[in-house]
Amino acid sequence: MMTIWATGMLAALLAVGCEREDRPPTPASRELPAVSMVVAGQSFTVALRDNTTAEAFCNLLPLTIEMNELNGNEKYHYLSSPLPTNSTRPDTIHTGDIMLYGDDCVVVFYETFATRYAYSPIGRVEAPAGLRDAVGEGRVTVTFKIEENKITQNN
Repeated sequence: MMTIWATGMLAALLAVGCEREDRPPTPASRELPAVSMVVAGQSFTVALRDNTTAEAFCNLLPLTIEMNELNGNEKYHYLSSPLPTNSTRPDTIHTGDIMLYGDDCVVVFYETFATRYAYSPIGRVEAPAGLRDAVGEGRVTVTFKIEENKITQNN
């Protein structure tokens, strides 16, 4: 009986040890470039997500685009080239979320609402107060750019 118990404990310890060795180390935080989004002369700081979609989007910057209105809660623009995706269904979209729909449609949300759609997160406006007024109704010109000499921490 003691041999069965010892064998079981040894197997459990080996499984736990192997599980830890197989995981790559994850950094506590990573430095990402600070990005600003300028709409109607008003600048908003964007906190990028730490993923391949945000990284590919950042590689396009600076970027000035004409964004169209949709549903009274978002502005969108189709890019000329696809970006990598990591789509999830967020359940709730929040004011200031910046997402990729499909692999080529950048969306800036200016209202909070429930959704069933899947998006790849790019980032989020850190202080979205005034975003709705800035984007206004109809089409709007939006510029995304990297803020020189500024970085943000992402966990």
